[in-house]
Amino acid sequence: MPINYKNIHIGTLIEKRVSECNIKVSRICNFFDCIEKDVEEMYKQEDMGTKILLKWCKLLKYDFFRIYTQHLVLFSPPASHDNKDPDRKSELPQFRKNIYTKVMIDFILELISTEQKTTRQVIDEYKIPKTTLYKWISKYKIDKT
Repeated sequence: MPINYKNIHIGTLIEKRVSECNIKVSRICNFFDCIEKDVEEMYKQEDMGTKILLKWCKLLKYDFFRIYTQHLVLFSPPASHDNKDPDRKSELPQFRKNIYTKVMIDFILELISTEQKTTRQVIDEYKIPKTTLYKWISKYKIDKT
């Protein structure tokens, strides 16, 4: 079942990954220096602090932060340049919004193949260039609507 990038429940995703990796609760408790009840509570959390999430990433050898990155790529509006001072540079790293991962491509193509969205809706809502979308459809042999 694909991840729902619109409504992320990180605790559930962590629990799935723990199950996939067959990691024992005793190991998790030891890693987090907590009791089993605390682990169960983390599974129920829709979101959690970055320090705890980073520890889960390390323990489970999975980048849960990328799930949030995919959400930003799919659902955040394009950056507005109206209020920016062109002479002012940020010290923070700058990322390109439109980097399409395989997971994101699969998500978009599934929307089209299951007729949840038309190609026009995908182009309009996700700001994916028409040529890019049609290349994906051709490359991955998806029937477009």
